[in-house]
Amino acid sequence: MNTLPTHHHQPPPRRTRPKLPRLFLLLLTYVISYSGSFTQRRTSSVIVVAASSSSSSSSYGKENRPWLASMAHTAFTLPIRSSNMVVGKNETSNDGSGSDTAVAAAATVAEPVVGAPVSDVCRDVDVDVDVEDGARLDLMQQVLESPEDGDEEDAAVTVKRPMKVLFLSSDTGGGHRASAESLAKQFERLYPGSTYDLLDIWTMDGCLPYRTLVPAYKHLSRHPLQWGALYHISNTRPYEMLTDFHSTLTCERKIRRRIASYEPDVVVSVHPTMNNVPIISLKKLEKETGKHVPFFTVVTDFGSGHCTWFHKGVEKVFVASERIRKLAKRRGSVPSDKLVQVGLPIRRAFAEIVDDMGDRTTPEGRIYQRKIRENLNIDPDKKTILVMGGGEGVGGLSKIVEALYAELVKSGVDCNILVVCGRNEKLRNEIAAKDWNEIVETSKKLKRIRHVAFLRYVIPNKRVRSAMSRALKQSKEAKLLAKAESSSVLSKEEIIANVNVTPLGFVTNMADYMVASDILISKAGPGTIAEAAAVGLPIMITSYLPGQEAGNVDVVLDGGFGEYKVSPPDIAEGVASWLQDEDQLLKMSQCAYAVGAPHASEDIVLAIGESTQQWMQVNDETADTRKRI
Repeated sequence: MNTLPTHHHQPPPRRTRPKLPRLFLLLLTYVISYSGSFTQRRTSSVIVVAASSSSSSSSYGKENRPWLASMAHTAFTLPIRSSNMVVGKNETSNDGSGSDTAVAAAATVAEPVVGAPVSDVCRDVDVDVDVEDGARLDLMQQVLESPEDGDEEDAAVTVKRPMKVLFLSSDTGGGHRASAESLAKQFERLYPGSTYDLLDIWTMDGCLPYRTLVPAYKHLSRHPLQWGALYHISNTRPYEMLTDFHSTLTCERKIRRRIASYEPDVVVSVHPTMNNVPIISLKKLEKETGKHVPFFTVVTDFGSGHCTWFHKGVEKVFVASERIRKLAKRRGSVPSDKLVQVGLPIRRAFAEIVDDMGDRTTPEGRIYQRKIRENLNIDPDKKTILVMGGGEGVGGLSKIVEALYAELVKSGVDCNILVVCGRNEKLRNEIAAKDWNEIVETSKKLKRIRHVAFLRYVIPNKRVRSAMSRALKQSKEAKLLAKAESSSVLSKEEIIANVNVTPLGFVTNMADYMVASDILISKAGPGTIAEAAAVGLPIMITSYLPGQEAGNVDVVLDGGFGEYKVSPPDIAEGVASWLQDEDQLLKMSQCAYAVGAPHASEDIVLAIGESTQQWMQVNDETADTRKRI
């Protein structure tokens, strides 16, 4: 990764530098060389490095540093008396004030190395340096590592400074906010003292129709066909160009003032619609203030990405999969050096629990899983299924749970069914009050949705249609096999004892529940899939939003750690067959681990933080230069 991009600030007019310091240093070098040839019989090839911190040289800004750095980086072959490094202080200087001059005349080398760091020069020789002179050595090291004109990299930043981070996001689904919060927690942990803010630029400063983004999403998410139509229309180049032009013309000035009010050190976008205008605003703010604020995009989609995600003007674009990486290059023309494939940012709790558990398929992993079940008051001797429908508890969970209960009872599988109802208290109470014996008796009346001819017009994704066809075939085969192998009918008493259904509210310790489970049943949300893959949990996908979530289904199918089924009876039959095949569960779990990236949030923050720290240093130097001018 590039440590620091080329700085774009226009340097102020160069002042006429004084000739005396340079001539003085050259004359001093010549005198030392001339006198040493008479006083030392045995000579050695050494590197002499001169660095001055006198007021005569430091009073000239960064524009005058190259000529001083060129002096510091010049290597001379001199005969000297000893191999000791001498650090001294000149009592007088050209202007009569004291100045520190460090002269490193050390290290016998085969060939002088221009610009070698002091630590490298002195590594293999005896160096006599007083403790009080450590500060001057540090100063020398900084001068040696300072870039000359045309250099592309700056000195490494060793001190982690607190940062002000501004996240651009919107509550159009829980995944964007969850990603922003997971990154924010990592900033607070890795860069102590850092602060962050979440900003929805369209709700705060957008005009129509942009400020209706959140309520529009809530409506469209309940009407998938409408959502799919809008998604595919907007995911075109003409629509993108029109929207970019209109939003910039009508909203850019207000958004620029809003961003400036936060005074951020770095801006991170986790929403596809919040890239183009903020980038333009930051460029204009840089021209006004001289401060460069780096902009990063973290794509929170796994398999499909809207064209507005990708912009060439960012510092880096972090993507979760190879599919998104290729899409960014094709749709957004994002250069390869700006693309970082690191995984989807998820909560730190998943990284911690994976580090503690290891692989769930190992004996140690199974012991850890049993311990988690006991802590959650779940029967540790039964298989466990986790059923989710998002934070609002949507997705036809009630019918799925009914079909699942009936199928598991008929198959004779001991199991715990955990139903995450989210904020839907009505659903939670409904599941808690169900008569499960009656559900088993009426299970044959459950309506089955079969794959028919017109389905190709409802579901345009060919891979999803193929998966549904395979699921239909497998469900029929599984049903026939179950009938052939069943030799007796379970009594009602045995039925009640085998399967337990536990409705849950809004869950905050999701990592624990996923580790405790053997199978996850959920919609195709990218964050949910990423979290399940991180802990090696196979997943049965029940629904998806057309467009953005269709690719997430492909990620699961291609990855080999799940299936996609629609009707509740087919979902139940598929899950029951998994639970009765330990080898299949083991293979799917290993495939999930291959896709998972539990430490993605930490990796992203470290990359953003490293670049931001260096830009902060550059901005400080630029501000000092402006003050001197």
